[in-house]
Formats: sequence, structure tokens, C-alpha cells
Amino acid sequence: MRVVIQDNYEKMCQWAANYIQDKINEHVEFFETRPFVLGLPTGSSPIGVYQELIKKNKAGELSFANVVTFNMDEYLGLPREHDQSYWYFMHDNFFDHLVDMKPENINILDGMTDDPEAECARYEGKIASYGGIDLFMGGIGVDGHLAFNEPFTSLTSRTGLRDLTTDTRIVNSRFFDNDPEKVPAKALSVGIGTVMDSREVLVLISGHNKARALAATVEGNVSHKWTCSALQMHNGAIIACDEEACGELTVDAYKYFLDIEKKERL
Repeated sequence: MRVVIQDNYEKMCQWAANYIQDKINEHVEFFETRPFVLGLPTGSSPIGVYQELIKKNKAGELSFANVVTFNMDEYLGLPREHDQSYWYFMHDNFFDHLVDMKPENINILDGMTDDPEAECARYEGKIASYGGIDLFMGGIGVDGHLAFNEPFTSLTSRTGLRDLTTDTRIVNSRFFDNDPEKVPAKALSVGIGTVMDSREVLVLISGHNKARALAATVEGNVSHKWTCSALQMHNGAIIACDEEACGELTVDAYKYFLDIEKKERL
């Protein structure tokens, strides 16, 4: 596992956007046979990365014409027009601002499905039809959940229906008039196994409130209590974090990653 520590959130986002740009541009020679497949998250963590990618796209430095995207999750029961659906979030914060993103290349789970099991199976099948995901960007919750894989979700789980914990609904209630009861109780989400099948996984972790989760991801035992800890078993896992998130790392680990990744410091 790589851990790239930057001074602040802005530099973390800049580094992550540069990394994604490089990976897409390196894939250019393969575009005739297969697109670049990019997994994407919602939430506050990736917003800065999306803003950087939009700038690169509008400046002509990065094309999304041959990029296929798969989002991590979607609330069950929210129509895409709802301003808190993840379909709405992705279009409002990212897709609608790109000059060459093809709508048919955007894949987001259908939160209004009448058959969640079939929808999740379809999603897994579509990912497989593209040969898997090249790079999955994600964020984690304060309890270490990756996508909506809450604590004690199987580390081999696939895309499926998830019950959201009270803690998650309380955290997300800031988007629902601060009322946890207005937050959907269920969501569709890719599984930990789905994420782990990706060739690379880039996870964004920022802020003091994520410090315990970062330590569990990097130094803790691999456990379904902290689903983020599964990344320790991925040969292409990268954590991009800021200084504020490093407060629970041991001094030895913190100094090791600063040294080994010193060329990546912006």
C-alpha cells in the first residue's frame, strides 16, 4: 500500500487529479480496443478532485471521450431528479461540466429499481463486460466504511442492497434538513470484493475526523469491523491524505511514508 501525504486538502486533491490524469493519458494507445474504466465516489472528499479534473478537461489537457465510469453507490428510493440522489450529485458536481463526457458511458445504480437484486447483478455484469475497473477512486467514512459497506460487511461482498447504520444516517442528515429520519435507510452499493477487483484503488482521506479511520486502514488488523482495512490486501492500493488525517498514525509509519513518497509531495 502507498500512502501519499500532502499538506492540506487542496494539495491532496491536486495530487489525486494529476494521478488520474496520468493514468487516463497512459491508456490512450489502448482506446481502440477498450476504454479506460474509472470508478467514482460521491461525498465531500472527492469534490476538490472533480474540480481539478474539470479544469484539466476544459483546458484540453484531459479527455473523457474514451472513459467509462461506474459510481460506487446510490440511495434506494430516491429518484435521480432528487437533489440528494447520487445521480444528481455526480451530474451537478462533475459530469455536466465536462466537455466530452458521453452520457452513455456514465453508469450509476438505479435507486428506483423494483428489483434491487437484479439491478445489482446487472451492474456487476456490466463492469465485467468492460474487463473490470482500471482505477477506482473512493472515500471512507469516519467508521472506515468504503462505499456503503458499513462495519461488519463481508470483505468479499459484491454489489448489493445495504442497510445504513444510524451513525451514517446521522452524518448524512446534514444534507436532509438535519433529520436522520429523512435519510434513506437503504442503499445500493458496490461490494468490497467489487472494489478489490479493480486494478488500482485510490482512496481519499482528509480531516481530523478521519484520523482513526486512516490508522485502521494503514496500520490496523484486516477486519470486517473496518471495511477499509481490506485495502491492505490490494497490490495497487493508494491512500491520498492530508496532514490533518495523520493524527492517529504511529510516528514510525508517518515518517516512513513521508520518506518513501517524498517525491510526490507538492
